[in-house]
Amino acid sequence: MNANTLMMTEEEILAAPESDYMSPRQLDFFRQRLLDEKNQLLSNAQETTTHLQDNESTPDPSDRASVEEEHTLELRVRDRERKLLKKVEEAIARIDAGEYGWCEETGEPIGIGRLLARPTATLSVEAQERREKLKKMHGG
Repeated sequence: MNANTLMMTEEEILAAPESDYMSPRQLDFFRQRLLDEKNQLLSNAQETTTHLQDNESTPDPSDRASVEEEHTLELRVRDRERKLLKKVEEAIARIDAGEYGWCEETGEPIGIGRLLARPTATLSVEAQERREKLKKMHGG
């Protein structure tokens, strides 16, 4: 295995020159990060399914109410994770299409720092802020 095939570290990505932006090695790094996140989300979903099946029938009404409340919270978290899973899959598709790392609004680089913090980002910080301001102005 030569040095080019080894997975980059976060430090190496942050230290890389601008000319390396979205190089094959950087794309491999983000693909692996997204795949790890996808696997974790799928694992969480499986745990929830198992947990819900394990606690189906509780005879005591107050225990049952408590269990139902736990399930409601758990399902709400899983719903958020399901939406995130869709964004992760879309980000992997953008890597495959050669569009990952570029702002879908301006075409500018999203930036390594932002992608490390939010690998599913589709907008640069500036474009995201503009979108949020417009949303506030229009009450949305």
